[in-house]
Amino acid sequence: MLSETDWGALEHAYGTAEDTPSQLVALLHDDQRTRSQAMDHLHYVVHHQGTLYEATVPASLYVAAILPDPRTALPVDKKVSSFPGPMRRELLGWLDSVANAVSDEVEETMRRLGFPPENHLPFVQIRAIRPLLFPAVSAYFSDEDPHVREAALAACIPLLEDPALMGHRESVAPLLRAELATSALWQYQERAVEALTAWGESTADLEIRRDAFEVFNSTSEAPSTGWDSLSDYAEEPPF
Repeated sequence: MLSETDWGALEHAYGTAEDTPSQLVALLHDDQRTRSQAMDHLHYVVHHQGTLYEATVPASLYVAAILPDPRTALPVDKKVSSFPGPMRRELLGWLDSVANAVSDEVEETMRRLGFPPENHLPFVQIRAIRPLLFPAVSAYFSDEDPHVREAALAACIPLLEDPALMGHRESVAPLLRAELATSALWQYQERAVEALTAWGESTADLEIRRDAFEVFNSTSEAPSTGWDSLSDYAEEPPF
């Protein structure tokens, strides 16, 4: 996949994506600092602040392809705002963010602002590969690491907006209720309740146990979890 893509002809947040293949390879490096820097490249260059670029599409396919590699279970450096778990959790969270960037809600916002999403090629391309990403993500619904399980379930939520995948909602809903809605992290609880409500499921028995004192460090950037706020796009489109 890396050699078949003309990365120099693609762009990311800072110009040509010719530096991206080496960073993708570095995700599986033995050195934790090298892996962590490669994750930063995904978060802040290939998919910067929720924006999709040409390079985001092949990078997403590569990330999905390497999820089964045992090296993705290795740790990466954490920031104050990072969610717990190994690099595999980070990769699933990144795919979650990518899929969320083409959600129905984002499409509605773009149209309201006068930017038809069909005119933004990366948006169209990410939507087209959602059926390819779902099997890679759903493979971790029963992972032995609870952080990986939660990230996989969260990442499936925006993927299941794809018409070809909506049929999976019936089988995924009980997992959201049993796993994500009971997470120790209120962010995951909130995702579960929102998704179940949108899918027509009753959530009367679910409660979001949000800690009023739990806030992100204002001096650090929040992690890419897949539910970037649409308020960022109130005045500008997400590209």
